[in-house]
Amino acid sequence: MAGQAEKVFVPTDTELLQAQSDLWRHTLCYLTPMALRCAVDLGVPTAIHRLGGAASPSELVAALSLPTSKLPFLARLLRQLATAGVFSATDAGTYRLNPLSYLLVDGVRIDGDASQTALVRAAASRYYVEAAMGLADWFRKDFDGAVPSPFEDVHGAAIFEESMVLLDPEMDQLLHDALAAHDHMGIGPVLRQCRELFDGLESLTDCGGGDGTTARSIVEAYPHITCTVLDLPKVMDKVLPAEEGAVKYVSGDLFHVVPPAQAVLLKLVLHFWSDEDCVKILAQCKKAVPPRDAGGKVIVIDIVLGSVSGPMLETQHLMDMVMLVVTRGRQRDEKDWGEIFVKAGFSGYKIVKKLGARAVIEVYP
Repeated sequence: MAGQAEKVFVPTDTELLQAQSDLWRHTLCYLTPMALRCAVDLGVPTAIHRLGGAASPSELVAALSLPTSKLPFLARLLRQLATAGVFSATDAGTYRLNPLSYLLVDGVRIDGDASQTALVRAAASRYYVEAAMGLADWFRKDFDGAVPSPFEDVHGAAIFEESMVLLDPEMDQLLHDALAAHDHMGIGPVLRQCRELFDGLESLTDCGGGDGTTARSIVEAYPHITCTVLDLPKVMDKVLPAEEGAVKYVSGDLFHVVPPAQAVLLKLVLHFWSDEDCVKILAQCKKAVPPRDAGGKVIVIDIVLGSVSGPMLETQHLMDMVMLVVTRGRQRDEKDWGEIFVKAGFSGYKIVKKLGARAVIEVYP
């Protein structure tokens, strides 16, 4: 009815106070990754490890050769990180490593993989932060042609491209180290919990396999499988194959040709690309594998949005925001995945296993 005013929402005192607290938390939560980056740069997780797995702030000040005047400030930093779940606080006033902070200990192999410190340093770098701060300006711009990422728009360079090398060689190396740490983490659970993936396989091509860490892990667990690693020439030029024999290294572009094998592995590859590019990549993979009745398949390991709940769902959505800010890619839900599989000419797919925030998908030609 014309002239009827909308009902105005008036929060209760309890709702208002909760909203205020939530607003503070969301506005200030950027300080947690900054505190985490600080702890990594200082070497706090490694120092706690060397002190036997638990340490007081005063012990850490001494171990890290920090000025004693910084003791109360370090204690506050550790308290926030413990509240965020990075460390475990004890009643005795010490801080212990937990599974999260153990991932940040230098020199320790976690399930065969190196620590994740490079990932923290890259994601909490000024390059990522400045790109995120440019989001509003990026949304207002009407670009001609392909839409660049906010990272490209702010810095004039794209990650993993020559433009990044020219802009900042040290940051480019850090980005590659972070990518390697991120990609290598998690293959152990796949090998242990998804054995059916590899039953009957004789050959596999790992697209974007970098230095071959994943391929070597597969061969170690399943010696009967012959693995080929495909990556760009600029990546392969830096690779020194750790061993000859079951793992073969090939320089090439997965958009143009994929070495034939019974199965093709795309581990944390497709989220970097647009839907259109994913269809092109998958079409090349389909050409490389035999028909389904001959065991042909593509194995995709990536995030499936909405496959989990709670804090891990928030992690999935944050990973999608990272893709929005620094790449032209995206994370996808099951419907999105199904659509690009069909467009690439595949007959079907199956989510084999959900492992943490990621999932393992078999895609059939």
